[in-house]
Amino acid sequence: MMYISTRGYDRKFSAAEAIKQGIAPDGGLFVPEEIPQLSKKEIMAMTEMTYPQIAATVLSKFLTDFTYDELLSYTEQAYAEEKFGEKPAPLVQLNKYNPREYILELWHGPTAAFKDMALQLLPHLMTASAKKTGENRKICILTATSGDTGKAALEGFKDLPGTEVIVFYPSEGVSDAQKQQMITTEGNNVHVVAVNGCFDDAQSGVKAIFGDESVAAELNNMGVVLSSANSINWGRLVPQIAYYVASYVELLKYEEFNFGEKMNVVVPTGNFGNILAAWYAKKMGIPVKKLICASNKNKVLSDFFRSGTYDRNREFFKTNSPSMDILISSNLERLLFEVTGKDAAKTKGWMEDLKTKGVYSVDPETLHVLQMTFVGGFADEAGITKTIRDVYDRCDHVVDTHTAVGFNIYNRYYQRSGDETKTVFVSTASPFKFAPAVMDALNGAGYSNGRSDEVITNELAEESGLEIPYGLKDINKKPVLHNLLIEKEAMRQTVFDLLKK
Repeated sequence: MMYISTRGYDRKFSAAEAIKQGIAPDGGLFVPEEIPQLSKKEIMAMTEMTYPQIAATVLSKFLTDFTYDELLSYTEQAYAEEKFGEKPAPLVQLNKYNPREYILELWHGPTAAFKDMALQLLPHLMTASAKKTGENRKICILTATSGDTGKAALEGFKDLPGTEVIVFYPSEGVSDAQKQQMITTEGNNVHVVAVNGCFDDAQSGVKAIFGDESVAAELNNMGVVLSSANSINWGRLVPQIAYYVASYVELLKYEEFNFGEKMNVVVPTGNFGNILAAWYAKKMGIPVKKLICASNKNKVLSDFFRSGTYDRNREFFKTNSPSMDILISSNLERLLFEVTGKDAAKTKGWMEDLKTKGVYSVDPETLHVLQMTFVGGFADEAGITKTIRDVYDRCDHVVDTHTAVGFNIYNRYYQRSGDETKTVFVSTASPFKFAPAVMDALNGAGYSNGRSDEVITNELAEESGLEIPYGLKDINKKPVLHNLLIEKEAMRQTVFDLLKK
């Protein structure tokens, strides 16, 4: 399996090269030359497999320069019980009297967010890719985060020989828990930097650094090569495909669910990587009816799936679901490339318009193809708050603010469509990562005011019956190790300054 750029670069790359580089030389994103297929026999065989075995099977379809045994070794280490518990990605029926709704909990890893599902595995893939490509330079993992990717990358790569990790995050654009997780990270090779701006500023800065040939040349002289832990890196995205395959396999274990029966998937999304992974699972042969793309008040994706126009020229909102506070959804580029029959010229044109004008519009044929599968919708803070309470009252499940966005959009979709298809809600983070907002939703606006994070967290544990995740326990008592704050224009120089230390 070879990889090509969404913008038409004239060379193909191996999986190991694509993972090591993170982004194509022309600024495009790597995609597989073709999408591999899963047969009914292969899917049914997975009902007898462990999660690491399912993940290795899916990965082996895409990463053909790795053997199955190599991949299984990586997945068994990444999803070990001491990191994720007995089930890395449990599928839970929300209410035993309702056979239609299930929740896929992706937050049982070290940092209590779905990013762990990929970023505990990516270091194994990255170091192996470096060896397979004969790379002897130090790999610098350069990443922008809206809250969860940063800590998951730090946790996955800290103290890993031959790597350095630099994470940029918006100074006022993450929750207190997310910030504390990052700035207290230990490790000899980790750097955390606050950027005065929003996530899109940090992400645009990182993309500009990747696309700057003079940066690459100077880093090469230093014995350093850049790579990414964002979902722009195929090695970050491909592990996410596995848990959608696994969720369908889990449904097959229920007596009332038969192979070929379709499922809907509801994904709260900002950068579009998580829901794109579900689309790839569908294209591999997993029966998916609708992919419900749930946005918060920064509803650029919701508007796009309705109108076909992607317009980032709008007010940016800081919300109670900060990991989705994004106006440039990078992975949408991959989807557009795929649904246009891998039309690199068309895709590149749209991306150029986005960069220069902040807006682009797809043709009616492309919009029609998208609307056949995707349903978009958005929820504001009031709707998110109400949904957290409603889900708790109806199902006795406490969900975080991002997962609540998904429930909110699905409820409205179900009311207007009457679609009885079994539905999987993707739960992207532990409610403890956003404890003040969750407790305000459960107990009334302003409830968390004047209460310490420790008190709020303990009260949420008592209310929900959930254990406080290990990675969040006593986090405010840990020493702050990273306190650098910069302007967005200083990101390039900061990378050099940190690597020279």
